[in-house]
Amino acid sequence: MDIEDLRIFVEVADAGGVSSAARRLGVSKSIVSRSLARLEEDLGVQLLARTTRGAALTEAGSTFRDHAAKACAEIDLARETILPAGHLCGRLRVAVPLTFGPTHLAPVLADMARRHPQLHVYTSYTDRFVDIVGEGFDCAIRIGYLEDSNLIARRVGPIYGKLVASPDYIAAHGSPESPDELIAHQALMQGTEAWQLMDGDKIITVRPQGRFKADNGTALAAAALAGLGIAWIPDGITHEYLASGALVPVLTRYPPPPAGVYVIRPPGHLPARKIRVLTDMLIECFNQARNADSANLSARTDHSSTPAPLEGRRARSRIDP
Repeated sequence: MDIEDLRIFVEVADAGGVSSAARRLGVSKSIVSRSLARLEEDLGVQLLARTTRGAALTEAGSTFRDHAAKACAEIDLARETILPAGHLCGRLRVAVPLTFGPTHLAPVLADMARRHPQLHVYTSYTDRFVDIVGEGFDCAIRIGYLEDSNLIARRVGPIYGKLVASPDYIAAHGSPESPDELIAHQALMQGTEAWQLMDGDKIITVRPQGRFKADNGTALAAAALAGLGIAWIPDGITHEYLASGALVPVLTRYPPPPAGVYVIRPPGHLPARKIRVLTDMLIECFNQARNADSANLSARTDHSSTPAPLEGRRARSRIDP
């Protein structure tokens, strides 16, 4: 009995079908089907009942799935135990936001794969709020303000953003002077989320309304540039628009608190070693970015009698502890 056939069976069972499991694994449906056929032949039982809507576990398949998953986990642990210290193997499937993911997080994942040649890294870039348990991810990297859930989160650093709008929108609708006035404005949001603003040391929560929604920060910036409303957008997206005057800050007396960058994993006592390694690498990367920003700021200060303004120092995407 091949361990890879067991892995594929567990993936099909969790994904609910051959097609969805093949997409998760990054292989063809024919490879998945042949693997299932071999496993059922070895066991002498039918594990899945194929239907026009996918595949459902038989009674035998439902019983065997948990044993197969435990066997795969034990094999992964055994392989890690005999590898040289610090080496990783197996598969890491991670969901990463499309906003910032390809530019800020992809290099870390690529470096992780380089350091660990026996580790298979599968990354899904999407701003959709994925169900990491139901969709079979080992972990996810999320940016923003986390809502309560049973998932376990590890913060690896903050990310800065601000409320912005176009000069045309401000000219037509005015600029809000207090958080309460946001209710009268069009908000550009990802969904129905609340916005947090700082009034000194106090956090104010407002629930704005708007007719334009998008699950991507770049798309929200485009809507703001078109004069559709006010948006909360990370600095890494807006710094060029702010520098050119295409967008202007709004409610600067009430800045949003730093959002967070988190590694999210399913509930459990201890994270898998591959997730711990990824988390440590992200923290290391963001610490290096912070130190580089500090060094650049010191150099500018040493060569100028006028320090760079705070907004200028935060113009680039800041994802650091």
